Amino acid sequence: MLTGAERKHQVLSVIRVSSGNFLEMYDFFVFGYYAKAIGNAFFPGDSEFFKLMAAFTIFGLGFLMRPVGAIVLGPYIDRHGRRAGLLLTLGLMAIGTLTIALVPGYATLGLTAPVIVLIGRLIQGFSAGVELGGVSVYLAEIATPGHKGFYVSWQSGSQQVAVIFVALLGVALSALLPPDTMTAWGWRIPFLIGCLIIPLLFLLRRSMAETAAFATRKQSRNLPTPRQIYQSVARNWAIVLIGMMMVTMTTVSFYFITTYTPTFGREVLKLGDTESLVVTLCVGISNLFWLPVMGAVSDRVGRRPLLILFTSLALVTTYPAMLWLVDAPSFSRLLLVELWLSFLYGSYNGAMVVALTEIMPVEVRTSGFSVAYSLATGIFGGFTPAINTLLIELTDNKAMPGVWVSCAALLSLGAALLVGNRQQRAALAKPAE
Repeated sequence: MLTGAERKHQVLSVIRVSSGNFLEMYDFFVFGYYAKAIGNAFFPGDSEFFKLMAAFTIFGLGFLMRPVGAIVLGPYIDRHGRRAGLLLTLGLMAIGTLTIALVPGYATLGLTAPVIVLIGRLIQGFSAGVELGGVSVYLAEIATPGHKGFYVSWQSGSQQVAVIFVALLGVALSALLPPDTMTAWGWRIPFLIGCLIIPLLFLLRRSMAETAAFATRKQSRNLPTPRQIYQSVARNWAIVLIGMMMVTMTTVSFYFITTYTPTFGREVLKLGDTESLVVTLCVGISNLFWLPVMGAVSDRVGRRPLLILFTSLALVTTYPAMLWLVDAPSFSRLLLVELWLSFLYGSYNGAMVVALTEIMPVEVRTSGFSVAYSLATGIFGGFTPAINTLLIELTDNKAMPGVWVSCAALLSLGAALLVGNRQQRAALAKPAE
């Protein structure tokens, strides 16, 4: 049983490590929320579809750098420590954010402008490739016995704080600035606010202590070389592949119900800006509730039952729910559907993230986790807004995003059912120790 001082120390440790994760997700959400304005600022032409697709494509291309970041930075964290690696990723994220916030538009720089924005997104994606893995592993290694799922759930929980913050900011800006002003330059304000937050986040992360698990391995000189880490990841390719499949439902559903929702509500359902942002705000609050709750439930009943249950529910309910929504679009229907998808996402992810840390070998825990997560996000999740936009354009079926989420759920269900050896099954099936 923790004393009051020990409990306070644990809470502060969770806040410190999750703070940088907040910045990473904050920047990603701002880009997705204001994709239409970014498209207008950096791409010429009269086609609204082209400019929106171009903005979402740049958004997705940033995710292609995640596997690269995982491969390059993952071994650094596994060898030099969780604290050092998380300070490095925070610095890289800051550079990417400043780049996007300050670069002039196409009217000033021509084609150089979207190239610079792309470079900023690539830097963000590179740092994010290992940020989630580093945070998740840190939280898993400081967790008290029997509460690992609850602790690790706050990696995703910090993302929901970013969703809530950006949605509130968006509602405030929509009330203060007219649409033409938001399109012209108002969309830069959230990026600049993100830049102002960076010094505080550096101060928080600088005060982090190294995890006891890593410190013990360092003292015993039981740290692998980068070459050994790469070799171990390669030997465990099957676990990494299963991990990638497990993450697919998380990343696709997450970027659909958060980043894509404002654009979907405004451009596809023809609802107002404020209505779409309020729905996103409610989704963030719902996610923040379900993630730690279901993380704690997974500590009691095991990871695997939850993984199977919630991927199955997503597979059979998402497309019918979307058909019901687009049949008669309204604020209330969008809210109900998004809250249902939030429940599925939060319940699944609350168990999935900690499960991913548990099936990875300890000596490559950050690298293996980061590669698996980055591959899923780079191949599937990051392009979710662009893919949904394209599917709706090609089929003229506004419910097609439900098919995309269902496909992701099917892949993750397969991972939960086909997870490899007995030791891996045991890690997912038993309550945490």
